[in-house]
Amino acid sequence: MIGRLFSFVAGAALGGYVVHKLNRTARAWSPGGIADRVEGHVADYRAALREFNEDVQDAMEQREAELRHRYYPSGPAVRAAQPKPLPAPHTKPTTLKDGR
Repeated sequence: MIGRLFSFVAGAALGGYVVHKLNRTARAWSPGGIADRVEGHVADYRAALREFNEDVQDAMEQREAELRHRYYPSGPAVRAAQPKPLPAPHTKPTTLKDGR
């Protein structure tokens, strides 16, 4: 009798564990589960890309500072490049010299 009871309890526990694992696997392979995993990977890649961009920006600023020091040792003020103004729009049509 004790042997049968032990087998029943062990079978019930093993069955519960198997059902739990199957449910978890089914949830992981459902469209929502796949989306969650992809979202996690995209977030990781986004963070890595942001960190890479920051590293590149820091290296670029450092190199620019080295070049400024090398070519402008007196340290002139760095002027921002100002765009050229656009030409004024023509109010009357232009004509060529031959009257066309």
